[in-house]
Amino acid sequence: MLALALFVMIGVRLVVLQVMDSPAAAQSLLEQRKNRLTEVVLPAPRGSILDRSGAVLAHSVEARYVYADPELVENPTQAAAQLSPLLGVPQSELVQLMAKKKRPGGGASRFEFLARGVDIAVAEKIEKLNLAGIGSRRDERRDVPGADLAANLIGFTGEDHTGLEGIEARYDELLRGTNGIKVYETGRGNLAKEIPGGYRRETPAAPGSSIQLTIDRDLQFEVQRYLSQRMEKINATVAGAIVLDVQTGEVLAQASYPPYNAQKPFDFTPKEREDAVSSVISDPGSTHKAFTIGAAMQEGLVDKNSDITVGRAMRLGGRLFTDTHPFPNGTKLSIPQVLAYSSNVGSIRIAQKLGKEKLYEYQQKFGLGRPTNEGMPGEASGRLLHPDEWSGSAWGSVPIGHSVDATLLQMAAGYGAIANDGVYIQPHLIKATISGRDGTVTPAAPPETHRVLDTQVARDLREMMEAVVDSKGATGSAAKVDGYRVSGKTGTGSLLVDGQYTNHNAGSFIGMAPAEKPRFVVGVFADVPNGTGGVIAAPAFSKMMGSALLHYRVPPSGTKPPTFRWKE
Repeated sequence: MLALALFVMIGVRLVVLQVMDSPAAAQSLLEQRKNRLTEVVLPAPRGSILDRSGAVLAHSVEARYVYADPELVENPTQAAAQLSPLLGVPQSELVQLMAKKKRPGGGASRFEFLARGVDIAVAEKIEKLNLAGIGSRRDERRDVPGADLAANLIGFTGEDHTGLEGIEARYDELLRGTNGIKVYETGRGNLAKEIPGGYRRETPAAPGSSIQLTIDRDLQFEVQRYLSQRMEKINATVAGAIVLDVQTGEVLAQASYPPYNAQKPFDFTPKEREDAVSSVISDPGSTHKAFTIGAAMQEGLVDKNSDITVGRAMRLGGRLFTDTHPFPNGTKLSIPQVLAYSSNVGSIRIAQKLGKEKLYEYQQKFGLGRPTNEGMPGEASGRLLHPDEWSGSAWGSVPIGHSVDATLLQMAAGYGAIANDGVYIQPHLIKATISGRDGTVTPAAPPETHRVLDTQVARDLREMMEAVVDSKGATGSAAKVDGYRVSGKTGTGSLLVDGQYTNHNAGSFIGMAPAEKPRFVVGVFADVPNGTGGVIAAPAFSKMMGSALLHYRVPPSGTKPPTFRWKE
């Protein structure tokens, strides 16, 4: 009878709990449980950035994150005073983070990041302080082993591991993966530990993928070194250099001056962190003449045996166009001479045969007026004058590379078409992605290609451009590379800043070698108070091209340079 009475009492109580008081009681139980739940973010390992051989350019290394449980912090002000010098976080900010607060979904906050990427030694010092409610767990910190090596390309991340500039920003979603989360039930007060057998849910972090660039780390180092040496010597304000693989369009090196340390990005201005090759715009000057002459050759208007009548100057639309190597009126120059002496008058005469519509068409074929989409964020598109926008003086300025806005990247890619027997290959920085989950390597999509010039036209143009380097008195003689035939062109223009041309000179040299069968295109530009492309950029080109040819063991030229028909 006693046992029966007990069962009846229990049954009645269950009915009361489940039927009469169930909504309020259930809600009360849920609230109690919610207040006991702790959510911890499980950071996803960020993928690495690698060079073409797999060498690390940027990766994440083991570190610690320091966190607070606001419900357990006894004296936020005192704790913040002790933590601030160790974490490098303002005391006022730490006090706010450690203050008791409610979560957006209700319930007390039991987890707040105080700092990410903390050195292990620093975290150990904090643990020894035995501050109530303060702890540390395994984390990662972004490390750039080369410091300034390819820093303008790589960029950097913020404290939360989000990419802020460069490749880190452009491919942030791919690199960062997806954070996991762990939710578990804890006790109260001194028993604020995970309750064995209590509620627990864990979603593992999905690691980010790694990106393999086309950059060659060793060649990048050499190109940066030569660029800095030369630019410091001539007091350049900004400069850039690029090395392209002619046959694939891969960017093997892309350097900017001045360099910056990606480990300490905020010690430098945003301008100093820019990638000069893809974002700095100038009028290319005489390097554009190769496009003008190539277009006229492709249209059958001139060839390597043609003569062009020049003079001391031309007046078009009220503007006088002169040459730095003036010839008497009526003088006939061969096309190699027009290139070697960088004749403005000769180039304008050729453009008049071609017409503005055709010149505009070939400018686009050579890749001007639009981004190349090589892989860098913020790449500039440049600008072309549509034929309808041409003034009278544009007939003189556009053919010789003025009233044209372009990046060094665009110009080098256009020269790549001349080097590649007339076929344009989109320049690109991304070689492959590597899955963070299973290591699967996925090659990048093939670059876009299109034909600009016939094969023989490109070869003839390339051969004539050797006169720029080899001929006596030519503008690019400083670009010679011992043992190799070199083809290229000098240029002098002006940098475009906030829509206005500066009064400095943007000197450049873009060339290819070995000229008979090019393996690389190298482009160099610099903004200096005074000087021409042959003086400013050609010496740096010579060292960079020589380094690339040696690094990849390209055999020296086995044939002699061409002999040109020369008009005295």
